[in-house]
Amino acid sequence: MRILLVEDDPTTSKSIELMLTHANLNVYATDLGEEGIDLAKLYDYDLILLDLNLPDMNGHEVLRQLRIARVETPILILSGADDTESKIKGFGFGADDYLTKPFHREELVARIHAIIRRSKGHSQSVIHTGQVAVNLDAKTVEVDGKTVHLTGKEYQMLELLSLRKGTTLTKEMFLNHLYGGMDEPELKIIDVFICKLRKKLSNATGGENYIETVWGRGYVLRDPQSNGMSEPRLAVGA
Repeated sequence: MRILLVEDDPTTSKSIELMLTHANLNVYATDLGEEGIDLAKLYDYDLILLDLNLPDMNGHEVLRQLRIARVETPILILSGADDTESKIKGFGFGADDYLTKPFHREELVARIHAIIRRSKGHSQSVIHTGQVAVNLDAKTVEVDGKTVHLTGKEYQMLELLSLRKGTTLTKEMFLNHLYGGMDEPELKIIDVFICKLRKKLSNATGGENYIETVWGRGYVLRDPQSNGMSEPRLAVGA
Protein backbone atom coordinates (compact mmCIF):
# COMPACT_ATOMS: atom_id res chain seq x y z
CA MET A 1 0.00 0.00 0.00
CA ARG A 2 1.25 3.46 -0.91
CA ILE A 3 0.96 6.31 1.57
CA LEU A 4 1.56 10.02 0.93
CA LEU A 5 2.73 11.82 4.07
CA VAL A 6 2.37 15.62 4.20
CA GLU A 7 4.23 16.69 7.36
CA ASP A 8 6.59 19.63 7.83
CA ASP A 9 8.34 18.62 11.06
CA PRO A 10 11.37 16.52 10.01
CA THR A 11 11.55 14.55 13.26
CA THR A 12 7.86 13.66 13.19
CA SER A 13 7.99 12.87 9.48
CA LYS A 14 10.96 10.53 9.89
CA SER A 15 9.33 8.83 12.87
CA ILE A 16 6.11 8.20 10.94
CA GLU A 17 8.05 6.94 7.93
CA LEU A 18 9.87 4.42 10.12
CA MET A 19 6.59 3.34 11.76
CA LEU A 20 4.89 2.69 8.45
CA THR A 21 7.91 1.14 6.74
CA HIS A 22 8.12 -1.30 9.66
CA ALA A 23 4.48 -2.17 8.90
CA ASN A 24 5.42 -2.87 5.24
CA LEU A 25 3.80 0.29 3.89
CA ASN A 26 5.44 2.37 1.17
CA VAL A 27 5.72 6.00 2.28
CA TYR A 28 6.33 9.08 0.13
CA ALA A 29 6.83 12.28 2.13
CA THR A 30 6.72 16.02 1.50
CA ASP A 31 6.83 18.97 3.90
CA LEU A 32 4.80 21.36 1.73
CA GLY A 33 1.06 21.50 1.21
CA GLU A 34 1.32 22.68 -2.40
CA GLU A 35 3.62 19.81 -3.30
CA GLY A 36 1.30 17.41 -1.50
CA ILE A 37 -1.57 18.59 -3.69
CA ASP A 38 0.50 18.13 -6.85
CA LEU A 39 1.65 14.63 -5.84
CA ALA A 40 -1.88 13.56 -4.90
CA LYS A 41 -3.15 14.68 -8.31
CA LEU A 42 -0.31 13.03 -10.19
CA TYR A 43 -0.01 9.64 -8.47
CA ASP A 44 -2.40 6.99 -7.22
CA TYR A 45 -1.95 6.70 -3.44
CA ASP A 46 -3.98 4.42 -1.18
CA LEU A 47 -4.12 7.03 1.58
CA ILE A 48 -2.88 10.53 2.46
CA LEU A 49 -1.63 11.43 5.95
CA LEU A 50 -2.07 15.17 6.35
CA ASP A 51 -0.70 17.49 9.03
CA LEU A 52 -2.63 20.72 9.55
CA ASN A 53 0.22 23.09 10.43
CA LEU A 54 2.22 23.36 7.21
CA PRO A 55 4.64 26.20 6.35
CA ASP A 56 3.09 27.25 3.04
CA MET A 57 -0.62 26.66 3.63
CA ASN A 58 -3.05 25.30 6.20
CA GLY A 59 -3.81 21.59 6.06
CA HIS A 60 -7.53 22.30 5.87
CA GLU A 61 -6.88 24.29 2.68
CA VAL A 62 -4.88 21.37 1.26
CA LEU A 63 -7.82 19.10 2.00
CA ARG A 64 -10.31 21.53 0.48
CA GLN A 65 -8.31 21.91 -2.74
CA LEU A 66 -7.90 18.15 -3.12
CA ARG A 67 -11.62 17.53 -2.82
CA ILE A 68 -12.43 20.39 -5.21
CA ALA A 69 -10.01 18.77 -7.69
CA ARG A 70 -11.98 15.52 -7.22
CA VAL A 71 -9.05 13.67 -5.68
CA GLU A 72 -10.92 10.91 -3.86
CA THR A 73 -7.93 9.35 -2.08
CA PRO A 74 -8.79 8.73 1.60
CA ILE A 75 -7.28 11.36 3.91
CA LEU A 76 -6.34 10.87 7.55
CA ILE A 77 -5.56 14.10 9.40
CA LEU A 78 -2.71 13.98 11.93
CA SER A 79 -2.73 16.97 14.26
CA GLY A 80 -1.77 18.12 17.71
CA ALA A 81 -5.05 20.06 17.86
CA ASP A 82 -7.69 18.00 19.62
CA ASP A 83 -10.43 20.63 19.73
CA THR A 84 -13.84 19.71 18.37
CA GLU A 85 -13.94 22.67 15.98
CA SER A 86 -10.78 21.56 14.16
CA LYS A 87 -12.10 18.02 13.82
CA ILE A 88 -15.50 19.14 12.53
CA LYS A 89 -13.83 21.45 10.01
CA GLY A 90 -11.63 18.61 8.78
CA PHE A 91 -14.54 16.22 8.33
CA GLY A 92 -16.51 18.99 6.67
CA PHE A 93 -13.83 19.42 4.03
CA GLY A 94 -13.80 15.68 3.32
CA ALA A 95 -11.37 14.02 5.74
CA ASP A 96 -11.97 10.31 6.35
CA ASP A 97 -10.48 10.20 9.85
CA TYR A 98 -8.72 12.37 12.43
CA LEU A 99 -5.95 11.25 14.79
CA THR A 100 -4.40 13.51 17.41
CA LYS A 101 -0.70 13.57 18.22
CA PRO A 102 0.96 11.87 19.97
CA PHE A 103 -0.36 8.48 18.92
CA HIS A 104 0.67 4.84 19.13
CA ARG A 105 2.09 3.18 16.02
CA GLU A 106 -0.34 0.28 16.33
CA GLU A 107 -3.34 2.61 16.31
CA LEU A 108 -2.08 4.59 13.31
CA VAL A 109 -1.42 1.43 11.29
CA ALA A 110 -4.79 -0.07 12.28
CA ARG A 111 -6.63 3.10 11.22
CA ILE A 112 -4.76 3.19 7.91
CA HIS A 113 -5.68 -0.40 7.10
CA ALA A 114 -9.32 0.12 8.11
CA ILE A 115 -9.70 3.29 6.02
CA ILE A 116 -8.13 1.72 2.94
CA ARG A 117 -10.27 -1.42 3.26
CA ARG A 118 -13.44 0.65 3.47
CA SER A 119 -12.40 2.82 0.53
CA LYS A 120 -12.00 -0.30 -1.61
CA GLY A 121 -15.30 -1.78 -0.44
CA HIS A 122 -13.87 -4.32 2.03
CA SER A 123 -14.90 -4.30 5.69
CA GLN A 124 -12.76 -7.27 6.72
CA SER A 125 -8.96 -7.51 6.86
CA VAL A 126 -8.86 -10.79 4.92
CA ILE A 127 -9.87 -10.91 1.25
CA HIS A 128 -10.73 -14.35 -0.13
CA THR A 129 -10.45 -15.23 -3.79
CA GLY A 130 -11.18 -18.89 -4.36
CA GLN A 131 -8.76 -20.79 -2.14
CA VAL A 132 -6.47 -17.78 -1.68
CA ALA A 133 -6.71 -15.63 1.46
CA VAL A 134 -4.87 -12.29 1.54
CA ASN A 135 -4.49 -10.81 5.02
CA LEU A 136 -4.10 -7.06 4.55
CA ASP A 137 -3.08 -6.44 8.16
CA ALA A 138 -0.54 -9.26 8.53
CA LYS A 139 0.65 -8.92 4.92
CA THR A 140 0.39 -12.68 4.45
CA VAL A 141 -1.12 -15.01 1.87
CA GLU A 142 -2.54 -18.43 2.70
CA VAL A 143 -4.13 -21.29 0.80
CA ASP A 144 -6.14 -23.67 2.98
CA GLY A 145 -4.32 -22.42 6.06
CA LYS A 146 -0.84 -22.87 4.60
CA THR A 147 1.38 -19.86 3.98
CA VAL A 148 2.30 -18.98 0.41
CA HIS A 149 5.73 -17.35 0.44
CA LEU A 150 5.80 -14.31 -1.85
CA THR A 151 8.42 -11.64 -2.42
CA GLY A 152 7.59 -8.08 -1.41
CA LYS A 153 6.76 -7.05 -4.97
CA GLU A 154 4.65 -10.17 -5.59
CA TYR A 155 2.64 -9.51 -2.43
CA GLN A 156 2.09 -5.85 -3.33
CA MET A 157 0.75 -6.87 -6.74
CA LEU A 158 -1.60 -9.48 -5.27
CA GLU A 159 -2.71 -7.00 -2.63
CA LEU A 160 -3.56 -4.41 -5.29
CA LEU A 161 -5.37 -7.00 -7.41
CA SER A 162 -7.34 -8.16 -4.34
CA LEU A 163 -8.33 -4.66 -3.25
CA ARG A 164 -9.56 -3.94 -6.78
CA LYS A 165 -10.91 -7.38 -7.57
CA GLY A 166 -12.95 -7.46 -10.77
CA THR A 167 -11.24 -4.35 -12.12
CA THR A 168 -8.68 -4.48 -14.92
CA LEU A 169 -5.40 -2.91 -13.80
CA THR A 170 -2.96 -1.62 -16.38
CA LYS A 171 0.77 -2.28 -16.24
CA GLU A 172 1.29 1.43 -15.66
CA MET A 173 -0.88 1.21 -12.53
CA PHE A 174 1.21 -1.67 -11.21
CA LEU A 175 4.44 0.26 -11.83
CA ASN A 176 3.03 3.29 -10.06
CA HIS A 177 1.92 1.14 -7.12
CA LEU A 178 5.29 -0.61 -6.82
CA TYR A 179 7.68 2.23 -7.51
CA GLY A 180 5.71 5.47 -7.18
CA GLY A 181 7.31 7.10 -10.22
CA MET A 182 10.82 6.64 -8.84
CA ASP A 183 13.43 4.54 -10.68
CA GLU A 184 10.72 2.65 -12.53
CA PRO A 185 11.89 -0.30 -14.66
CA GLU A 186 10.36 -1.16 -18.03
CA LEU A 187 6.73 -2.24 -18.29
CA LYS A 188 7.68 -5.81 -19.15
CA ILE A 189 8.82 -6.37 -15.56
CA ILE A 190 5.13 -6.51 -14.61
CA ASP A 191 4.65 -9.52 -16.89
CA VAL A 192 7.56 -11.21 -15.13
CA PHE A 193 6.09 -10.53 -11.67
CA ILE A 194 2.64 -11.76 -12.76
CA CYS A 195 4.15 -14.94 -14.22
CA LYS A 196 5.97 -15.74 -10.97
CA LEU A 197 2.92 -14.87 -8.87
CA ARG A 198 0.65 -17.08 -10.96
CA LYS A 199 3.10 -19.98 -10.69
CA LYS A 200 3.27 -19.77 -6.89
CA LEU A 201 -0.51 -19.51 -6.53
CA SER A 202 -1.06 -22.34 -9.01
CA ASN A 203 1.33 -24.61 -7.11
CA ALA A 204 -0.42 -23.80 -3.84
CA THR A 205 -3.98 -24.26 -5.16
CA GLY A 206 -3.44 -27.34 -7.28
CA GLY A 207 -3.50 -25.59 -10.63
CA GLU A 208 -6.06 -22.83 -10.09
CA ASN A 209 -5.53 -19.45 -11.78
CA TYR A 210 -7.47 -16.42 -10.61
CA ILE A 211 -5.41 -13.77 -12.41
CA GLU A 212 -6.67 -13.24 -15.93
CA THR A 213 -4.92 -11.44 -18.76
CA VAL A 214 -7.02 -8.79 -20.47
CA TRP A 215 -5.18 -8.49 -23.77
CA GLY A 216 -4.01 -5.00 -24.61
CA ARG A 217 -5.22 -3.67 -21.26
CA GLY A 218 -3.70 -5.43 -18.25
CA TYR A 219 -4.65 -7.98 -15.60
CA VAL A 220 -7.69 -8.67 -13.43
CA LEU A 221 -8.31 -10.86 -10.37
CA ARG A 222 -11.68 -12.61 -10.27
CA ASP A 223 -13.42 -15.15 -8.10
CA PRO A 224 -13.72 -18.54 -9.82
CA GLN A 225 -17.53 -18.36 -10.04
CA SER A 226 -17.23 -15.02 -11.86
CA ASN A 227 -14.94 -16.27 -14.61
CA GLY A 228 -16.47 -15.66 -18.01
CA MET A 229 -19.67 -14.22 -16.56
CA SER A 230 -18.99 -10.52 -16.86
CA GLU A 231 -16.67 -8.07 -18.53
CA PRO A 232 -14.12 -6.75 -16.00
CA ARG A 233 -14.15 -3.07 -15.17
CA LEU A 234 -11.22 -0.97 -16.31
CA ALA A 235 -9.56 1.06 -13.58
CA VAL A 236 -9.08 4.75 -14.27
CA GLY A 237 -5.81 6.40 -13.34
CA ALA A 238 -2.19 5.41 -13.12
